This record gives sequence, structure tokens and C-alpha cells, in this order.
Amino acid sequence: MIHDIPKPEISPDFTIADIRKIREWNHERLKDATPQEILDDTEIRVSEARKKYGIKSGYNAPKLTNVVIP
Repeated sequence: MIHDIPKPEISPDFTIADIRKIREWNHERLKDATPQEILDDTEIRVSEARKKYGIKSGYNAPKLTNVVIP
């Protein structure tokens, strides 16, 4: 289960403390998630980033939903 936790505020200088905030936020969001939920969430975020930056998927950007979880 992915928890709905608000994103942390990041300083304009983007410091090491900001990196720690992001890591802790991701950990709290995903700590109870199944591997499939994590893959689905990652695919959604990758999709949003591709749209935002105009990147098309291709051979160097495989869809994560094709990953087999043992």
C-alpha cells in the first residue's frame, strides 16, 4: 500500500538535507507497498517525467511493467 504523504518542501539551493528529506519521504510512502505497487508507481512517475521533458520511450527507456518479479 502506497501512503499518501505530502511532498517535502525543497530549498532553492537543493542541499544534502533536501536529498535526505526526499529519501525519507519515499521510504515512508513505499514502506508497506508490494513490489508490483512500487513498479506501477515508478511507471506513472516516469511517464509524467517523459511528458514534462518531451522524452519519447524507446529501446533505452523500457516500460517497467514488463519486469518479472520472482
